[in-house]
Amino acid sequence: MGRRLNDPEHSRFASLILLSVALFSCVLVYAVVSTFLNPNVGSQDSSFESLEMVASGDLGERKDECCRGIENLELWGPAVKWGSEFKFNSSVECCQACKTMCSGNDGPCLCDTWVFCGNKEACGSRFGECWLKKQKDPLSPDRQDAGKSVIWTSGLIFGKGEGIVGMETEYGTLHIKLFPGCAPYSVAYILELLTMRHCVGCQFYRAESRGQSWDSEGNHIKDAPYGPPFALIQGILEAQGTPFNKMPTEACPTIRRGSVAWIGSGPEFFISLANHREWKNSYTVFGSVLPEDMEVAEKIVQLPTKSDVWNNINVSVLEKPVPLIMRRMKKSLGDLNSNVKPK
Repeated sequence: MGRRLNDPEHSRFASLILLSVALFSCVLVYAVVSTFLNPNVGSQDSSFESLEMVASGDLGERKDECCRGIENLELWGPAVKWGSEFKFNSSVECCQACKTMCSGNDGPCLCDTWVFCGNKEACGSRFGECWLKKQKDPLSPDRQDAGKSVIWTSGLIFGKGEGIVGMETEYGTLHIKLFPGCAPYSVAYILELLTMRHCVGCQFYRAESRGQSWDSEGNHIKDAPYGPPFALIQGILEAQGTPFNKMPTEACPTIRRGSVAWIGSGPEFFISLANHREWKNSYTVFGSVLPEDMEVAEKIVQLPTKSDVWNNINVSVLEKPVPLIMRRMKKSLGDLNSNVKPK
C-alpha cells in the first residue's frame, strides 16, 4: 500500500522486513503486500453490529488484541469501580471488566474508561489495581497525568452509537466508528484532530474502484485479479504546521469494506471499498465507516482520475484532491443500533 514516491520513509522498508521475520508481526505481512499493492503515494458490513465485532476483536483475532491501552497515561473521571478493592493480574482483564459494563442496548456505557497499574516494581502495593471510570465526554477524555513517571495504563471503551466521528468532505460526510481498544494511539491522534478548527493538508488524493474484481458488497469475484484497481480511496491525515508522530503498529485485523487503516506508521491512510483477505493482517485498523455512508466513498471513487505508475504498479490519482476535515458529532448516533442485538 505504500506512500508517494517522494516519501522519505521508503528506504526503511528493508530493515523492517528483517526485523519482522524475527518478530512475526503485522509489519512482515505489510512489507510483503506493499510491494505489489501500493507503491509510494500515498461482504459490506450489513449492520452496525458488525462494527462492534471489529472493535471488540471478535473476528478471529486473539481476545486480547482489541483490549489495548496507552502506557504511562492516567485518565481521570468519576469512578464506578474503585481500584483499591478491584484488582486483576493484567490490563486485558481490567479492560474486559469495563467492557462487561458496556454491552447493553439500554443507553450509554456505565464504564468507558479503565485505568490499570501493571508494573509490579513501580506500582508496589497498588499492583493490579483496576479503576473503572465514566467520562463526561468520551471524545475528550479527562487526563490526570502522562509521562514516563506515570505508573498507569489507560484505555477507552466506546459503546454502541458512541465514538463516532465525521470525516467531512464536499461530497458528504463519512461517519467513522473509532476502535480505541484495537488502536488506542491511533484513536488518540484522531481525537486530537477533532480539537482543530481546520485540517489544512488533510485530503484524499487517490481513488480506485472495485473494477471487475469485487462486487457491490465488497466480495471478491472468483478467478478475478486482485487489482489494479485496488478498491480504495487513499489520503493523508496530517494538518500542516502540526508535527505528526509516527503511529506504532497496533491491531491488524483483516481489511473489510469500510475499514479505515494507516499505511505503515501514517499519516497516510486508506478506506477500503472491498474485503481484502489477500492482504492478510497488514495494516493497523483504527475505525470503520458506517455502512450507509459508503455511498460517499463510492462518489469520491467516481471522480476524474489520471493514471500514474508507482514502483511499476498502475495507480489512479485524483485530478483534484478532495479536502477533508474531522468533525465531532453533535449528538450520539445511538439510534443507528436500535435494532442491533447485544453481543
